Amino acid sequence: MRAAYITQLGSPDVIGHGELPPPVPGPHDVLVDVEVSAVNHVDTFVRSGAWRTPLEFPFVIGRDLVGTVAAAGPGATGFRAGDRVWCNSLGHDGRQGAAAEQAIVPVDRLYHLPEGVDPVDAVALAHPAATAHLALFTHGRLRAGESVAVLGAGGNVGSAAVVMAARAGARVIAVASARDEPYVRSLGADHVIDYRSPDVAGQIRAAAPDGLDVHVDTSGRNDLETAVDLLASRGRIVILAGLRTRPVLPAGALYLRDRSVHGFAISHADTAQLADAARGINGLLAAGRLAPRATEVLPLSEAAVAHRRLDEGKVHGKLVLRVRA
Repeated sequence: MRAAYITQLGSPDVIGHGELPPPVPGPHDVLVDVEVSAVNHVDTFVRSGAWRTPLEFPFVIGRDLVGTVAAAGPGATGFRAGDRVWCNSLGHDGRQGAAAEQAIVPVDRLYHLPEGVDPVDAVALAHPAATAHLALFTHGRLRAGESVAVLGAGGNVGSAAVVMAARAGARVIAVASARDEPYVRSLGADHVIDYRSPDVAGQIRAAAPDGLDVHVDTSGRNDLETAVDLLASRGRIVILAGLRTRPVLPAGALYLRDRSVHGFAISHADTAQLADAARGINGLLAAGRLAPRATEVLPLSEAAVAHRRLDEGKVHGKLVLRVRA
């Protein structure tokens, strides 16, 4: 089978494209004919070694896929040949990746694709939308009627978070580029603040005078000194990006009002958490409420090009690899 793979850790130049033996599923696995696979920043971390995780060479890169079930093991109930499916948790912790003509997916990591949903849209959303769901609901414990600030609201994760928070009945304060204001408002944001404003914090306070219940910075700047002061009593900050940031944490303002900071990585989410996120994502996809802002589709043979562009910060939107026509 054709695959994009590595035989050592390193720069995008280590990514090869060629034939590998087809994978052999176990009794609780599903063999998927892959149609498209997304390219994420975390894929570049795994490829380079910045994020150490068990892997076996040759290692197929990529985390997310949309495809069709080719075969299901006897213990992989709920799936049959021909089902359209998606997954967003391959290529980590010993699991081979998704950027190949066929992939093995453990049954508890595979989800049905709602009828009529475009596969490119679905795979582009698989990682950022699941991240947004986990940030808001699993770790942020967001409830209807609460106030949430989403920083980086025009991005992949941020825009999904705005949609989800608004649909959950929260009051959404979005921080984004001024040019993104119409787009972010169309997603359901109640307030949109230009991140270049000289007084972003003051505008957030004006929009949420009783304080924020949840603060999510998808841009990864992680200004905790400011964020903690914006929280209501028992407010929660969720950290999900900014691998190399070293923010100042005002301990007194944090613990004297029962505020908290929660960090998480989607790679550590268990299968129950991922399945809960998938149910929410599928509902929004089926209802036409969730769509990627921009996607660019490249052939599988250009996986190294895709990784290089991500490393250089030259990607706006999502890159998707087309595995099968």
